[in-house]
This record gives sequence, structure tokens and C-alpha cells, in this order.
Amino acid sequence: MNTSTSARITTPFDARSTADDVSADVDLTGKRVIVTGGASGIGVATTTTLARRGANITIAVRNTEAGRAVAHQVTSETGNADIDVRELELTDPDSVNRFVEAWDEPLHLLINNAGVMAIQEKSLRQSWEAQFATNHLGHFALATGLHRSLAAAGGARVVSVSSSAHLFSPVVFDDINFNFRPYDPRLAYGQSKTAVILFGVGARSRWADDGITVNTLNPGAIVTPLQRHVGGTLATPIDQQKSPEQGAATTILLATSPLLEGVSGRYFNDNQEAEVTDHRPDDLTIFSTKVANYALDEENAERIWEISLDAVK
Repeated sequence: MNTSTSARITTPFDARSTADDVSADVDLTGKRVIVTGGASGIGVATTTTLARRGANITIAVRNTEAGRAVAHQVTSETGNADIDVRELELTDPDSVNRFVEAWDEPLHLLINNAGVMAIQEKSLRQSWEAQFATNHLGHFALATGLHRSLAAAGGARVVSVSSSAHLFSPVVFDDINFNFRPYDPRLAYGQSKTAVILFGVGARSRWADDGITVNTLNPGAIVTPLQRHVGGTLATPIDQQKSPEQGAATTILLATSPLLEGVSGRYFNDNQEAEVTDHRPDDLTIFSTKVANYALDEENAERIWEISLDAVK
């Protein structure tokens, strides 16, 4: 594996590797972990593997009843009873603040997994377009609010789930809320997932001295409740779709693998660092392994960081 700052990082794993495969030799005993959206979709697979590796896990979810059911399921499957459930509504600043204020110990892993996709009608959350507010701003507020706990852990990792759909749109800084453009759910989702990647780029230099790394990933095409606004199906061909356990693999790789020690501000796909592209593929129903150059641009990262800080205040 190449580990220089300029070389693209590769690992022995691929698109068919599972979360258990990439963490086979990892021991997380004594490590504190938060997984947002850990009770649905690939969040369940992520939580299950982390539990199997011995982590002390907090599932952060809107629906705590569903969270407790998943916690019980995971404990039954793995034997790990160190799983608790706490309420978190990412679009409600008061909910995020309550969660942050209640957290009073070092945090070794923060996995920003929750998200929404393709909301068909424009809606606002705290004056921001709903997908941008949920996928980016809520997680930004959570991560920055927990910064002290992450720094206290020594070598903490933050892992954020983005999407190949970021290739649909950069962050349109002059019209994030679609006040001047016709609302397009695909573009709104795309720019929200671009913002997620830019958060990692912006955190790289800001948090390096605290020993905190922040990386982002595309999980791939997996049928989950995330597709509820688009009929519950995927346009991606069946042979390119993944199981939840395969979809969680890159998350778990970034969260646990010694191969990623000290690596920050990068975007991964299929357990490899993605190649940079300067144009969108003609057909995004065919799964893309690229990352847009605008999503790694440091000036864009600085701009989104300042906008986000102002928004979460």
C-alpha cells in the first residue's frame, strides 16, 4: 500500500469484501463508538461488525424504539451487550446540542452514517434545504460539537458516508437552498454529499494536531430504506449491487484498519481510495468509482466550513 500524501491509497480488499473481512484482525475492546443511523440499512451491518470486534457502541437515531430493537438483535448475534441507544435528530439543533452535552467521555470513532435521499419536494430544515441540512449540517454540528471528546481519545477517527451521487452536483454556494433554481431532488442530494466530502478535506488540517482523522466513502449500490423516496429500487444493474455487509465494508475499513493510520481528508470507494475525475460519467446508473475534483478542492472546503459554522451557530 502507498502511504505518501500524494499517492493513491490501495488495500488488499475490493467491492465484494464484507465489513467482517476488512476487520478480521481488529480488536476494539474498550473503544467508544457512535454510529448515526445505526438502526437501518448499512448502519445495522456497521453496528454489527463493530460489536463483533468488541466496541462499546452508541446507536444515535431518531426512532429510539427501532434502535433498541436493533441493539437487542446485535447483542443476540454477537454477544456484545455494550450497546446503548440515544435519541438524535440531525436537523434539530436542540437535539444535537443535547446529545453533545450528554457525552462526557473520550470518543474513539464517530461514524456519520445517517442520511436522506431524493426528497421529492423542496423542504427546509432550520432555513436550509432538507437534504443539505440532514446529510451535511447535522453531522457537521455533531462532529464539531464532539471535537473535544474526539481529541481526548488520542488517534480518533471520523468516518462519513457520502455517495457517488456527489458527481451530480458541486455545492452551489450562491444557491444552496434552490431559491433561484428549480428544485431538483437529485441535484440537492448530490450537493449535500459533496459537502460531506468537503468536511473531511476541511477537517484534515484543522484537526491534525489533535490526532483526529476524517475520511469519507461511497458505500456503493445497496437497496435500503434510503431509497424510499424513489420507489425503493435502484437503477444500478443487479450484478453491481451489494449486500449491506459489503456496503458497510469501506466504512469499517476507514474506521478500524491499521492501513489507514494517520490518513485524513480522502475519499474511498470499494475499499480503495477513489481516482479523481474532472467530469461526470455519461451514465451514473452504472456505478462510478470516481471522485469529483471539486469535492476535494481546498478552497471549496474552506468555504463550506465557514458557511457551516455560521449555520450551526
